[in-house]
Amino acid sequence: MDNFAFHNPVKILFGKGQIAHIGAEIPADARILITYGGGSIKANGVYDQVKAALAGRTVLEFGGIEPNPRYETLMKAVEIVRTEKIDFLLAVGGGSVLDGTKFIAAAAPFQGEDAWEIVASKTPITSAVPLGAVLTLPATGSEMNTFSVVTKWETQTKLGFASDLLFPKFSVLDPETTFSLPLRQVGNGVVDAFTHTMEQYLTYPANAPLQDRFAESILLTLIEEGPKTYAEPTNYEARANVMWCATMALNGLIGVGVPQDWATHMIGHELTALHNIDHGRTLAIVLPGVLSVRREQKKAKLLQYAERIWGITAGSEDERIDGAIAKTRTFFESVGVPTHLSAYGVTVETIPVVIERLVSRGMTGLGEHQDMNPEQVSKALTISA
Repeated sequence: MDNFAFHNPVKILFGKGQIAHIGAEIPADARILITYGGGSIKANGVYDQVKAALAGRTVLEFGGIEPNPRYETLMKAVEIVRTEKIDFLLAVGGGSVLDGTKFIAAAAPFQGEDAWEIVASKTPITSAVPLGAVLTLPATGSEMNTFSVVTKWETQTKLGFASDLLFPKFSVLDPETTFSLPLRQVGNGVVDAFTHTMEQYLTYPANAPLQDRFAESILLTLIEEGPKTYAEPTNYEARANVMWCATMALNGLIGVGVPQDWATHMIGHELTALHNIDHGRTLAIVLPGVLSVRREQKKAKLLQYAERIWGITAGSEDERIDGAIAKTRTFFESVGVPTHLSAYGVTVETIPVVIERLVSRGMTGLGEHQDMNPEQVSKALTISA
């Protein structure tokens, strides 16, 4: 196990009715900006709960943050924060709203010429507006981490950034807020959480059995509970378990002291930027191909995954690995997420475009060994064409 430092200060308010308590988590004199997406929170009752909890406070609103939040939209919110002297942000929605709000928090006090530098040049963030979150879509883990991914629509560029200043002060996780989600988003969330876990787990042995078993427990729970959330939209217990899995998958705990591989995410971001495919769906396309192409580098962990997660112990090593990858595809499909480019109307002609974009960003050595080259990326996408 490698040396590590672990710090996560986010306060989690978990369970039904917890939105009512957010007032106690925000300074009484704060000027608050509520951020949200397309308006579903007004249809499902979450907006009313938030407004009731903040009754008597100074509260402004900014809606319309897109899936894969756009820099151009977020900068409009930045102007509101600056003009109205907002000193607390409350993100109400899924990972895109949270990610977008983290960018707003960092960009509002930014002193440079162009706030896109925060994302494109990884310009250090020296201050940020405090933020909290009310989560309505379990998937990204953004409610309990420092990460954000933002899209610049003008250039079709999707990039991530992070700062410890972007930890939410608190996050509300009420499974009932997810009951009205479209099934498409339910499935996407399960795949996103599963893949987050895989990219910290399925690399190479690092003598970190506790982290392995933490990760395996998340994977097994998602396999058990994920299909229930898809088949039974108001199953509170299943929704609660998946929600907590998604948070635990990317709050830093399972990744401490172990190698990580974010190749699937880097490749998937390009598919989203080029074809506007949902983030979770790009992961379902890319991950099986990556596992297949990288089978030699990942052999020990793939065999462990095959045995511990899917119960595959018979056959040759290649047969067990093939079986585990096939089971992974089948699981993604079981929650309504297709795993081939063709299912999204995308042909193999997009593959060289993806490669070109990755190369232009210097991403010529992806994976835990930084040796997944463009040829292997091409093979991985071809497998999932």
